[in-house]
Amino acid sequence: MALRTAKREEPGRVRRRGRVLGLVSLGLGVAQVAAPHAVRRLSGVDDSATTRAVVPLVGARELVHAAGLLAGRRVGPWSWTRVAGDAMDLTSLVVALGNRRGQRRGRLVGVTGVVLGITALDVLTAVQATRATGRGGTVELTATTTVRRPVEEVYSFWRDLENLPSFMGHLEEVRVTGEKTSRWRATAPFGRTVEWDAEITDEEPGVRIGWTSTGDADVPNTGKVWFVPAPDGESTEVHVVMAYEIPGGKIGKAVARYFGEEPHQQVDDDLRRLKQVLETGEVVRSDGAPWGKRAREEFPQRPAQPLSPEELAKGAQA
Repeated sequence: MALRTAKREEPGRVRRRGRVLGLVSLGLGVAQVAAPHAVRRLSGVDDSATTRAVVPLVGARELVHAAGLLAGRRVGPWSWTRVAGDAMDLTSLVVALGNRRGQRRGRLVGVTGVVLGITALDVLTAVQATRATGRGGTVELTATTTVRRPVEEVYSFWRDLENLPSFMGHLEEVRVTGEKTSRWRATAPFGRTVEWDAEITDEEPGVRIGWTSTGDADVPNTGKVWFVPAPDGESTEVHVVMAYEIPGGKIGKAVARYFGEEPHQQVDDDLRRLKQVLETGEVVRSDGAPWGKRAREEFPQRPAQPLSPEELAKGAQA
């Protein structure tokens, strides 16, 4: 069973913008360090000893920003360092503008306008990244397993959404409310439960099922599962992707700690139980949720229970 996880502190658009800013810093830094004379000439600054020393230093600063934004996972802190650098650059440009006339002043005005635009983008990125981190961020989990059952059987079992709690350890109940809608209830840290409505948004019978939470969900989430015939012609490869918007506060911290310490636990165990129920007709189901090692000690699960004959029959008939 293969599994990959990734924790994203900021939304995707913020991280992509941070990468763009990192590339901008990289370009500016290389130019200022490798060709400082050309940079001074094009920007309209003088050729004094001070500017000859300052331009390469500013370039080195930009390279540090580039390394942080391109290699790191946290956009917010590095964006704020760019904002501080922008403020210093603007101060220097304003001072230089007061001492320039003619063509050089025109170049400085153009450079100042560009720096103002970049500063606005830096501020926007830094603020959005900081707010996103405060909300808790997003956790994405992906996993794959092979079940020794034909695609039609595995798909039908999953498509009956009320079967999901039989192998998804964090789910207490899924109640179908319509052809493509359902109500979900799951366990959470600190003895809490979370609920949300969900809707199937992407479905191709026997191939894939995609769903998303709707309305004011306690934990906004999306998911998709693909059912692919295995090379042996008899089994099914199950590919799952799930993403959760982690809330802030104590619960958010506990959930984030769970995903940070044991990021494989949830989906890995869920698919293992799916294999058990479909291949052998038996699975050990826990009534609690695997919210991480520490949380399991503080909030122990109730004794595990095997699926009842009625539940197994329901899964076999799906």
